[in-house]
Amino acid sequence: MRPVLVTRHGAVRGTTGPDGTACFKNIPYAAAPTGPLRFAPPRPPAAWDGIRDADAHGPTAPKAPYLPPMDRLIPEVDIPGEDFLNLNVWTPDPAGRLPVMVWLHGGAFSNGSGSVPGYDGTAFARDGVVLVTLNYRLGAHGFLYLGPEDTAPANLGLLDQIAALEWVRDTIASFGGDPDRVTVFGQSAGAMSIGALLAMPAAKGLFHRAVLQSGAAHHVLSPGSAARVGSRLAALLGVPPTRADLAAVAPQRLLAAQQRLRAEISARPDPALWGEAALNLMPFEPVVDGGTLPHPPIEAIADGTAADVEVLVGCTRDEFRLFTVPTGLAQLVTDDLLDSTAAAYGLPPQGVLAYRAAFPGATAGDLFAEIATDWFYRLPALRLAEARAGRGARAFVYEFAWQSPALGGGLGACHAADVPFVFDNLADPGFAALLGDTPPQHIADSMHAAWVAFATTGDPGWPAYREPERTVRLFGATPTLARAPREHLRALWDGVR
Repeated sequence: MRPVLVTRHGAVRGTTGPDGTACFKNIPYAAAPTGPLRFAPPRPPAAWDGIRDADAHGPTAPKAPYLPPMDRLIPEVDIPGEDFLNLNVWTPDPAGRLPVMVWLHGGAFSNGSGSVPGYDGTAFARDGVVLVTLNYRLGAHGFLYLGPEDTAPANLGLLDQIAALEWVRDTIASFGGDPDRVTVFGQSAGAMSIGALLAMPAAKGLFHRAVLQSGAAHHVLSPGSAARVGSRLAALLGVPPTRADLAAVAPQRLLAAQQRLRAEISARPDPALWGEAALNLMPFEPVVDGGTLPHPPIEAIADGTAADVEVLVGCTRDEFRLFTVPTGLAQLVTDDLLDSTAAAYGLPPQGVLAYRAAFPGATAGDLFAEIATDWFYRLPALRLAEARAGRGARAFVYEFAWQSPALGGGLGACHAADVPFVFDNLADPGFAALLGDTPPQHIADSMHAAWVAFATTGDPGWPAYREPERTVRLFGATPTLARAPREHLRALWDGVR
């Protein structure tokens, strides 16, 4: 017999897996963001009569597909439909009081969904966790900002995430979850979202622990940068820069304009034109609007915001190789491009020389990936841990170091390669192009267990990060603890990043 549970808005009928895990999919946590709600904060979903079937994934947020070669490397799901503010729950025991983990997917704030098969929560449920995945608004639908004269709230995608966390607070006990033990975890844009949530007043108290994978608290836009992006989007569409006018544009036409805008920024990544978006190439992302997000997250955290939330943060060793090797960019990087990129990041010429000395024999493309990995991912993770330690709060730091054999070994431990290990879903075919044929199960066992332990107890199994030790857990072929790895390179960025 299929399991039936009662939520605040109605009953849902899920499915039961061979191991006894109950799964409930496509549960609305907010009303469909259409019509007058398209560029408005999320509203509660309508209640329903009878029992709602929750046996299949629901619609996903509108998005353009990944372009080649990313479409072959990053798993993606596109399910059309308007009611896409939905979530999925896996539970081993609806009568329990178990720790809860809520997954926020990545995708540069423009792609991804909580319905990717690789995010199946069976392994977490097997190990005593109630697992939740969700969709949130993406691109301009989720992160449009038109300037201070626009009185509507910004950061709608983050407000969607908060609405889902409110649903968890109010409803997860019906699924066997403990609303007082909620861990939010995410990768890439999902982790950057968590960095913002840590600093958002509306998110306070909704989660108690946080895991940030390949993203932290640095990636936000200033109001000026975000307003320029919003105005240019409207210009590309030939409409005035107002929410009402943009709401009249068909979603697919809006997505096409987003793609054109991103191509413009990529072709001319000038900070004088685009501000922060020029360096991170994400035109739509959280904006420090002074309302929903009052202050830059890393500054708020350094001042003590969210000091009561326990944090696990880290990155993969070779993050940026995902963006340089499959695309061929690694072969196109010249010494001049390397130097100009480092300068744009604020790294002085002697810093580039230090990277050359640290990686003898490396090509300009290799060094480009090393420097970009540090600027985008490694330094934000370490700065978050440092900010926490400075306030007497714990943060645990990890690095995923297993070298994938895919693409002749060129990917290394690249961006997103850690996700199937965390979910203990190595066999999922969507990850095969990223991982190769035989990814090591023992690393998945180790990482997955650490994430479960952190969600359960607040301790992943290694010492918290603090000076001078700067302990980092390395998940490689042989998992080890490292003391202050790459310290001379980290120190180059002091006062810069």
